Order: sequence, then structure tokens, then C-alpha cells
Amino acid sequence: MTKNEIALAPNAALLVIDVQQGFDDASYWGPRNNPAAEANIAALMDAWQESGRPVVLVRHASRTAGSVLAEGHPGHAFKDFVADRAGQESLLVTKTVNSSFYGTPDLAAWLTAQSIGQLVVCGIQTNMCVETTARMAGNLGYDVLVPLDATHTFDLEGPDGLRLTADELATATAVNLQGGGFARVVTTAQLLGS
Repeated sequence: MTKNEIALAPNAALLVIDVQQGFDDASYWGPRNNPAAEANIAALMDAWQESGRPVVLVRHASRTAGSVLAEGHPGHAFKDFVADRAGQESLLVTKTVNSSFYGTPDLAAWLTAQSIGQLVVCGIQTNMCVETTARMAGNLGYDVLVPLDATHTFDLEGPDGLRLTADELATATAVNLQGGGFARVVTTAQLLGS
């Protein structure tokens, strides 16, 4: 195996997190990065379904008033390319917080029942639900892979007017996850070549 090849378990689960229409509302979220994210997520979903590996769809149901991700809002729905591939997933998790492990049904219990130890985590937002889920998965002992190019996020403002661009946040996520030992940061191409 070469340095760039990734060893994928036969039952490695693909977690597709929060790829919902509400994230297309630029007036709500602001500038985003990585316009290739959706195509890479679609390619991963296709590869997983073709190989028979499990796909887990995760959907955020915001409890924040006026959120474009609230149940009943059109933005709660999956983006079309995910909806077109839906129905073949192994599990659908609905959550109201950042971590996919705090949703319904219980993701960890399902993974344990399926004897799944390796997770590939992609979706939206890189530094929010993707990073939180990957960190928690790493803490729980899963072998976690994050194809950063199959994620995207938005510019964000923090304390005292400090603002980071979406690309800066994605870079920080990559450093946090791999540098912190939570996950290995990889590319979609590396996973598709496995």
C-alpha cells in the first residue's frame, strides 16, 4: 500500500451530515468555501452504495426560531443530490445539536450492533457538525477519516469582532482533527481509490 492509499474496512460507514437545502441560503449564512463539496459528497455516496457499504444520513432539525434548518421549513429538506440517492441509506439520524451521536436513533448503538469500527465523515459545516461528530467518534474509539474536500463551511465571527474565513476555519478543523488525534484528514480521491 502506498502512502496515499487508504485501507477501508468492508463495512466502513459513510456519515453524510446535514447536507440540507437551508445551507444554500447565502443571505442567512454568508460566504462559503469549497464549491466542489457537493460533487465530492455525491461521488462518495455513489461509491459507498455501489460497494454495499453502509451510508448514514444525518439531518439537523434546528430548534432556533427562524432557522432555515427547522422542521417544517423548506431548508430542512436534503439537497436534491442527496434526496435523489436517499432510500438506500442504512440509517437516518435526526439531531438538534452538533454531534451526530446525540440524535435519534442512537448512532453509537447502531454502529455497535453492526460491528462497524471505521467511519468516513463528510457534509456541512466543516468546523461545526462535521468536526464535532469526528471528534466524538475519535473519543469513542472509532477509526475516523474526514475527506475535507467533501465538506464546506461559512465565514464566522467570534469574540470582539474576530472573523475567520471559511477556508481558515476548514484549515483549523484539519489541524484540530489530525493534530489532535481525533481523525485522519484525507481527500475524496484517496477514498475513491481504495
